[in-house]
Amino acid sequence: MAGGPRDTVTDAGAGAAAPRMSAMRVQRIFDALGAANPAPATELEHSSPYTLLVAVVLSAQATDAGVNRATSRLFAVADTPEKMVALGVEGIAAHIRTIGLWRAKAANVWALSRLLLERHGGEVPRDRASLEALPGVGRKTANVVLNEAFGEPTLAVDTHVFRVARRIGLSAGRTPEAVERDLLARVPKRWARAAHHLLILHGRYLCKARAPECWRCPIARDCRFPDKRTAPAARVKRGFRNSGGDSEPSQEEAP
Repeated sequence: MAGGPRDTVTDAGAGAAAPRMSAMRVQRIFDALGAANPAPATELEHSSPYTLLVAVVLSAQATDAGVNRATSRLFAVADTPEKMVALGVEGIAAHIRTIGLWRAKAANVWALSRLLLERHGGEVPRDRASLEALPGVGRKTANVVLNEAFGEPTLAVDTHVFRVARRIGLSAGRTPEAVERDLLARVPKRWARAAHHLLILHGRYLCKARAPECWRCPIARDCRFPDKRTAPAARVKRGFRNSGGDSEPSQEEAP
């Protein structure tokens, strides 16, 4: 029944609500995203749950590409908690100076590595509480690790997921936590594990913050964004028929 609590998407902090998408429409959205990207995965380079954890901690306020450049150097010398602790904070910092907040991140990576050795036998824990007890690890980081390393159907809400979910109409939440709750309640079971990556990649490459490329979006017909952008006009290139310096413009290209 329209207007009931099951027919609204929460808008945390405002007490407002937006009409829910139908389950069929949500299913179409994720089916289309999945068809466009059948094997979604994190773009952070890693070789183990531990290196994934470190990479995600380093990725706060940094691009995946920038983190990958830094970790290619760091992981070459320290890809286990034991090696990272032995490297020390200054040693870690020397390899990650190219990313933002590198001093604090170096301290967190060293401290979490030490705690993994002291509390978890050097292994990355598979439960949220233990992960979030590690320095530099919050809910978003824990969600990424649980999803990517252990296959849990968690949904990390980063800036891309937050923007895309609100823009296309999957959530009206005003906080990452509210958006996460809405998505967990709405994402079809089939896409529960992949949803995080599907939304991130869609936001990174198509549904961009300033210039969404709506004209080539696979979910345009189901998206509620009111200001859909059309394809930019093709530029007419001026040229010559051959490489000779005295050639005249072709008829099609003449002014």
